[in-house]
Amino acid sequence: MKTLWVVSVLLLSCWRANASTAGFIKSPLSRMKLINDSAELHCEVIGNPIPEVQWWFLEGEEPNETSTQLFDGARDDRVQINATYIAHATSTIYLTSLTLDDSGTYECRASNDPDRNELKKTPKIKWIRSQANVIVIESPQIITDPVEVNNQTSATLSCNLTETSLPVKGSHWLHNGKIIDKSKSTEAKTYTVYSLEKITHSSGGKYECVFLTEPVVQQTIEVKTLPHVAAYKHSEHGNEQDKGVMVCVSHSYPLPTTWMWYKEEDGNQTPIVNGSSKYEIKSTPEKTTLTVNDLDMETDIADYTCTGTNDLGSSSDKIHLRVRSRLAALWPFLGILAEVIILVTIILIYEKRRKPDEVTDDDDSGAAPLKSNSTTNHKDKNVRQRNSN
Repeated sequence: MKTLWVVSVLLLSCWRANASTAGFIKSPLSRMKLINDSAELHCEVIGNPIPEVQWWFLEGEEPNETSTQLFDGARDDRVQINATYIAHATSTIYLTSLTLDDSGTYECRASNDPDRNELKKTPKIKWIRSQANVIVIESPQIITDPVEVNNQTSATLSCNLTETSLPVKGSHWLHNGKIIDKSKSTEAKTYTVYSLEKITHSSGGKYECVFLTEPVVQQTIEVKTLPHVAAYKHSEHGNEQDKGVMVCVSHSYPLPTTWMWYKEEDGNQTPIVNGSSKYEIKSTPEKTTLTVNDLDMETDIADYTCTGTNDLGSSSDKIHLRVRSRLAALWPFLGILAEVIILVTIILIYEKRRKPDEVTDDDDSGAAPLKSNSTTNHKDKNVRQRNSN
C-alpha cells in the first residue's frame, strides 16, 4: 500500500513538471465588413494538456458589460465553429449573413485547468482571453450603367461609387469570379468603365466592378445572351437492337431552363416525349441526353434536333443517327477470311502449274552428263591410241 502511494506521488509530480499553462500563438484579428458579408476569426493555443477553446460575444461597456457564449448553430445557424485538438488547440468561428447587430467584440477564451468548468471551485488557472472587434457597416451605393445587358452585340459597363467615406486604393473587374487583368487600376477613382466590343456566348455572364476599399465593395452587372446549343457529335451510330445516345451541351449565360428533343419525319419536327419505353431524356442546365432504346434500322435512322430555351429565346443543333445491322461487326472478319481463301487458292494454282516445268528441267539436266561422259570416254580412247603409236 505504501509503495502504491509512493508511485502515485511520483506520477503526480511528473505530470506537474510536464504541465504548462495555456498560451496564445495566434490571436483573432479585427474585421470591418459590409451587411450580408461573412467574417472569419481564428485563434490557436498551446499548453499541456491541450487547452479547451471557447468563443464569447461581449456587449456593452464595463461595468454593464454582458457576455454570451457562442455555440455552433447559434444566431439562426449563422454561426459555425470548427475546432481541432491535436498538437495544439485551433478554433475558427464563421459569421455569415452579417447584420448591424453582429457588430461587437468577440473573445477567444482558452484554459487547460482541470477545474475550468467546475462552477463550485475557483479555477487555479483562469481562462486566458484574446479579443477582436467585428464592425458591420452598410454597403456604399454603387450606381451601374446599364443595370443589365440583354442580347446585345456590344456594351460599355460602368460603375460609380457614391456616398462613401472609404478611401479607394484602386479597382478592377471580374468575369464569372475571375479577375480581368487588363481592367486592373491603381488610381484612387470612384468611377470605373469596362468595354465589351463583341458579345458572344463565351463573353456573357456576371461582371463585377470591384473597388479596393476597406472593406472591399463591389456590384454586379449581368450580360445575358441567347442560349448557345451545340451537339457533342453531329453524327452518332448504334447497332440494331442496341441503344443510341445523343448529347447536346450549352455554355451560354443564362443557361437553358428548358430542353426539348425533336425527330425529323417527312420534313416535319415531331416532339419526343420523355418516359416512354422507346425514348429517355435526361437534362441539366448544362447538358441534355437523349437515349433511343431498341434501335431499328427502318424507323430510327433520322435527324434529331435538340433545343435549349432561356429567358431570351431558343437555340438548337442537329444530330444524325445511323443504325447498323447486328452483323455489321462480322463484315471485317468475313473480308479477312475471303482474302485468306483467295490467297491460298492462288498459291495452290501456282504450285500446280509449276510442277510439270520442274520435271522437264530435271530430265534435261540428267541427259547432259551422259553425253558429257561419252565424249570424255572417246577422248580417252584417242589418247590411248596415240600413245600406242
